[in-house]
Amino acid sequence: MSGIGMAAAQDLARKVETFVREVVAPYEQDPRRDHHGAPTDALVHELREKARAAGVLTPHIMPDGGHLTQRETAVVLAASGLSPLGPLACNTAAPDEGNMYLLGKVGDAALRERFLKPMVEGHARSAFFMTEPAELQGAGSDPSMMITTCRKDGNHWVINGTKCFITGADGAQVGIVMARSEEADSAGGACMFLVDLPDPAIRIDHVPNTIDSSMPGGHATVTIENLRVPADQMLGQAGEGFKYAQIRLSPARLSHCMRWLGACQRANEIASDYANRRMAFGKPLIDHEGVGFMLAENLIDLKQAELMIDWCASVLDTGSLGTAESSMSKVAVSEALMRVADRCVQVMGGTGVTDKTIVEQVFREIRAFRIYDGPTEVHKWSLAKKIKRDWKQAHAH
Repeated sequence: MSGIGMAAAQDLARKVETFVREVVAPYEQDPRRDHHGAPTDALVHELREKARAAGVLTPHIMPDGGHLTQRETAVVLAASGLSPLGPLACNTAAPDEGNMYLLGKVGDAALRERFLKPMVEGHARSAFFMTEPAELQGAGSDPSMMITTCRKDGNHWVINGTKCFITGADGAQVGIVMARSEEADSAGGACMFLVDLPDPAIRIDHVPNTIDSSMPGGHATVTIENLRVPADQMLGQAGEGFKYAQIRLSPARLSHCMRWLGACQRANEIASDYANRRMAFGKPLIDHEGVGFMLAENLIDLKQAELMIDWCASVLDTGSLGTAESSMSKVAVSEALMRVADRCVQVMGGTGVTDKTIVEQVFREIRAFRIYDGPTEVHKWSLAKKIKRDWKQAHAH
């Protein structure tokens, strides 16, 4: 992964930051929202056209189709995250950013032209159909529990199953569907398929109200019934879906960290401004030790999160899957940013729990982030397994 160099990436990040602060942030009170507060596609389209005009649409992907390095991506995505609307405007938001990365890595030329190109150009949203309902004992943090199936039928594959928490499914034009193969030659492994959306065989049953509200289309529960997909729309090879999921998930976890770092930096700016302006008991809030210390702790947590992201990005840039490193970063960054967001609300008191600023939304989004792409406890469990495995290898003889 060659990238553009850190100096150029930092210049690009400053360009993105200027756009997000000056153009995107004023839209934060725009009323074009759906039933659970997420931006409508009309609002997203308007913002993307402004990003296109400003030259900051899909900034992490170069004109020749190459991807910035992970370290370069980190500074750009953090800048886009300075507003909850920033990643949508700049086309760096989940799940599209992770789906674009996966298609760029695994998709052949025909699939990239048909499905990836409109995503990179900002004309199409996408959804990643992996998670399944807990009541069905389906795949969640453990993808190997997948119960959605696919079977060959001539030159097509037929998919059946139920998926849930499918971010952006409502309104998406591109879907990546993951299913367990019933074919003997794929050894019961998972397969991934590219599909055009909407499709009558994929029925949205329910879009729940959730604590977060930054992602268009919400987190839908869907039923897939006899979905027929041409064989040439399989992503990669049959039975390799779990491997491809890891190719996507490790950098996608880190991308979440990048974007929400930017959001928490902005929330901390807002809280710090409030603490310096607001008077109480004869002096500004910042001069009260209980408040000043919270903001000091925010600076420490933000810097540690930034360093953790940079370290993990460096590992991924070596070509490693970085599974352990991304787990450590996901835990450390999500927990640190939760502390930052919570302190911002606390510093601002009653104002902090209103929608007068983005602080209360950032708090809600970060709480959900602790669950996205594997909750903290699953990553700790995975790391504990690695500790045990490494110990056994070290003491094998």
